[in-house]
Amino acid sequence: QLQLVESGGGLVQPGGSLKLSCVASGITWDYYAVGWFRQAPGKEREGVSCISSSIPTSDGMTYYADSVKGRFTISRDNAKNTVYLQMNSLTPEDAAVYYCAADITPTCPPGRPAIWHYAMDYWGVGTLVTVSS
Repeated sequence: QLQLVESGGGLVQPGGSLKLSCVASGITWDYYAVGWFRQAPGKEREGVSCISSSIPTSDGMTYYADSVKGRFTISRDNAKNTVYLQMNSLTPEDAAVYYCAADITPTCPPGRPAIWHYAMDYWGVGTLVTVSS
């Protein structure tokens, strides 16, 4: 069983940066695609970013929701069993609980980020990001 634990959330001012981490344990997840999702109060959970596995046929491809392109960067360090989400130029609209999730297939889900969550098999418990002055 794969366990995921997120960290790095907190309070940041608009325009600031945070780096989230998602550490996996229980199963080697090198062959899994991993995504970051967020859910704000009263809103649906939405996909933020996804990174495919590092195997040659997937090659660590990255995908982003339009709302975060150019501001967020996803990366993975398989030696540390960790996936990161670097978030820059944060706005109040980015405030949410951020979750990481793993898909047991090597490639990120197809289609819009809004539906990625249906493909995910394992979820962390989330970390809260608050953007406020």
